[in-house]
Amino acid sequence: MSTASKVTLLGTILGTAGIVAFVHWAQTAEQAAMHAGVIRDVEQQRLKRERQADFEMQRRLEEEYKKVQSVHDSTQEA
Repeated sequence: MSTASKVTLLGTILGTAGIVAFVHWAQTAEQAAMHAGVIRDVEQQRLKRERQADFEMQRRLEEEYKKVQSVHDSTQEA
């Protein structure tokens, strides 16, 4: 085998190995980014549920207070 063919073979092998390594790295990075998106979505859903529960609790408290206290609209004074 000539020197030129050995250099070409070595270059092809190194190029292929580099491409395979880069694709593997890119897939790993993309998978990590997708997983981070899922974690972010789960956290947003948890916050939404907490806020909804707080809103419902405030609504129930308001209804309970309206039963106990007499409330009137102060903007409609004549």
